[in-house]
Amino acid sequence: MPEESTTEVTAAGIARLAGVGRAAVSNWRRRHADFPKPVGGTETSPSFSLADIEQWLRDQGKLAEVPLRERVSQQLAGHPSGTVAALVHTGCALLLLRTRPGAWTELAALPDDRLGEVLPGVFEEILTARFGVPRSVHTPTPADTLPAVPLLRAAVELAVELGGARQAFEFLLGRHLDANPRQYTLTPPPLAELMAALAAAAAPEGRPVATVLDPASGTGGLLRAVPHPTVLCAQDADPDLAALSALRLALHGDADIRSAAGDTLRADAFPELAADAVLCHPPFNERTWGHDELAYDPRWEYGFPARTESELAWVQHALARLRDGGAAVLLMPPAVASRRSGRRIRADLLRRGALRAVVALPAGAAPPYGIPLHLWVLVRPGADQRPPAETLFVDTAGLVPDAGRDRLPWTTLRNTVLDAWAGRGGEESVARAVPVIELLDDEVDLAPARYLTAPAAGGTAPELAAVRDRLDETLRRTRGLAPTPVPARPGPRPLTTVGELARTGALQLRTGGSGTAPAGGGDVPVLTEHDVLSGGAPSGTLPVGGPAEEPVLVAEDDVVVPVLGGGSVARVVDAATAGAALGRNLQLLRPAPGVLDPWFLAGFLRGTANNRQASSFASTATRLDVRRLQLPRLSPADQRRHGAHFRSLAEFEEALRLAARLGEQLVQGLYDGLADGSVEPG
Repeated sequence: MPEESTTEVTAAGIARLAGVGRAAVSNWRRRHADFPKPVGGTETSPSFSLADIEQWLRDQGKLAEVPLRERVSQQLAGHPSGTVAALVHTGCALLLLRTRPGAWTELAALPDDRLGEVLPGVFEEILTARFGVPRSVHTPTPADTLPAVPLLRAAVELAVELGGARQAFEFLLGRHLDANPRQYTLTPPPLAELMAALAAAAAPEGRPVATVLDPASGTGGLLRAVPHPTVLCAQDADPDLAALSALRLALHGDADIRSAAGDTLRADAFPELAADAVLCHPPFNERTWGHDELAYDPRWEYGFPARTESELAWVQHALARLRDGGAAVLLMPPAVASRRSGRRIRADLLRRGALRAVVALPAGAAPPYGIPLHLWVLVRPGADQRPPAETLFVDTAGLVPDAGRDRLPWTTLRNTVLDAWAGRGGEESVARAVPVIELLDDEVDLAPARYLTAPAAGGTAPELAAVRDRLDETLRRTRGLAPTPVPARPGPRPLTTVGELARTGALQLRTGGSGTAPAGGGDVPVLTEHDVLSGGAPSGTLPVGGPAEEPVLVAEDDVVVPVLGGGSVARVVDAATAGAALGRNLQLLRPAPGVLDPWFLAGFLRGTANNRQASSFASTATRLDVRRLQLPRLSPADQRRHGAHFRSLAEFEEALRLAARLGEQLVQGLYDGLADGSVEPG
């Protein structure tokens, strides 16, 4: 009979269970002789028995009860067949719960060993009914299900807690993806929704987008964004991802799911498909995409792509799988718009009316996050249709200056792009419909910035004069706020730690980044790590589409500390920021009123030496263990006296930031104005 004690957990998992940093787990191992010994892993990355760890944490008073979400997550991560295989088995059980809840209730009454023997036959029935044969989701064997029975029982229990099988699978898949960010190239949900909306907008009027294909489906994020589909076709070269995406889509809705594993360009699983739409985030810069084997493939209707133009092979594959008038939206690296090796194919796409729009996204919209990617909107030309005379170019980069991926205003981006498509133009700094004849030069460069008028950074001469006046006022205020250092009398001060204060109830500790938006959306902004570092207002948004999970909301006088990067930053939440959700990589300290002064707390947390002694340098990223930060034991009156000085320092710092921003705006605006002739030398 399978035993739950076989589930293993890493140091990172222990830290998550106890709500501490990894450095605290390392300290426990060194200081406590009774800390459980490793049962697996390696010398540098050991793993421990989950049951032993839970018991030790309870005995130490560090854990009252393991939350169900954490228990299932650790069971998943510690499964002997690997996390992905465990996710597939879990998805099968959740699909059974969704399609035949009564059957699961009967099966759950069986003992573990009998349940493990019976489940494969039941899974075979529901998988065949949902996906047919052949399919990308293979039926687990009894050898697979026997050790997974505790996990499957817990996953079904989690589904009840979260409100459904879909929510439970989304939560577990999201945990796995968050823990392995470098293994997967994901399309963020807001971008997937924009791509699906563009495909629907580009479809012929009155024709529903019923059958949709994603030939590089990954985890199914793009197809999941399609509203009310009838048939969803997915293919991915990775068999594990093909299985995960099929289960995810089946749990998400009632569309007919057709999923296959295999290399799309070399072994197309849907050669006869005539889809209403194709959505695709293809792999970028592939040199081994099949150039040598596919020279005479009938899909190359617009020209045989060069070895270095794998993305143009995906473009033509998408067009080949559309019905006449069907639309495709592909996420592309910007180099595809201008590489010389692809200019003939780009020219033919324009001449025949297949390429209808190129949308430049801001950096941070999708991985790789440092590159401003493009969306290509294509329509398969009908035999009797006249090619359009213009191609739409949209550049959204100017809408979000200095934005990171947690700061993108997706609602604004979406509305701008869809409005430009509906009107086939707009402000010439953002969108413009360009005659195709103007694009067919020797380069056939389709980068939107080439055809749009860039707005001046600083504005008109009167606007720049107003910036100068505001800068002058800010500099005068900064001089008045500059503090005068006063020497202190030397002498030792008794110290305490944040961890000790948390144990005595003087403050509460909360970790950010685990919340989701409520069903139907929400207006709760997210205080991101970038906001704390820059002193800006909350600019992030809660993720959507996952299980309902209450975010941590900040309150006035909370102290927020970034835990990555090794810097000494602490921010006291003001009334304007209160109510925002706490973002990733942030720790919240909530001082008890009348016991701890928030400005006193934040000021001492910012000490350089304090941060250095509380930081871990064991990995490539420095991580702060907030519980180890120190501050002196002072009376409430002395705390308030120190807090008032720390608050004055914060005001001085904010004035310096504002002066720097105004100075940069004035300098760049004058450069631009002198260069374009809107400002005279004076």
